[in-house]
Amino acid sequence: MSSDTYNLVQSRYGDIAKQTVTTQQHEKEEQIARAFGYSAEDLGSLPEKTNLGLSCGNPVGFANMKEGETILDLGSGSGIDVLLAARKVGVNGQAIGVDMTKSMIELAEKNMQNARVSNARFIEATINSVPLPNSSVDCIISNCVINLVPATDKPAVFEEIARLLKPGGRVAISDILARKPLPDHMTKNMALYVGCVAGASEIARYEEYLEQAGFEGMHTANKGT
Repeated sequence: MSSDTYNLVQSRYGDIAKQTVTTQQHEKEEQIARAFGYSAEDLGSLPEKTNLGLSCGNPVGFANMKEGETILDLGSGSGIDVLLAARKVGVNGQAIGVDMTKSMIELAEKNMQNARVSNARFIEATINSVPLPNSSVDCIISNCVINLVPATDKPAVFEEIARLLKPGGRVAISDILARKPLPDHMTKNMALYVGCVAGASEIARYEEYLEQAGFEGMHTANKGT
């Protein structure tokens, strides 16, 4: 089941990466991004196909990034948060994106070149098995991606986050959560799954994932779907 889910997600987001963006679609995507906290200045500084309207928040906006830090984005897609993070940490810092969809990696690398950002890079991998050393990242962000991971694999994602963070490191995640259990007709609907709805964890369960991985000082804002 997990492999089928990953394949479906890859297929869906691979298609998104390859699609041609119309003017009307671009305007809609900008409205979505601004509603989730991206500024017009930030969006205007990015190549056209960087914002695909897939966010459910703006983790860069509350991650408190500092000059010289190493930032990791789990599920980086077209690279919107990586490119914004790269500018925040400056030339002495680094922003790394991880995504399992090859066409998204290719699009992100193209956007990086067009944006003339030199302190970013992208890795093709799953977010529960990132090929980076232990304790190598100052801050990990993720934007509407962990809800796409099958429930059986979600604990491994948070364990991987804990492995990668330096002592005192932090996490800033924007994700879709559920206030109560979702009915079977929703959780088994693959269209809703790839649409970031059916895979949403309950708030309490999400907090358990974090606690079990050893995290402290958690703050959950705007809870629920």
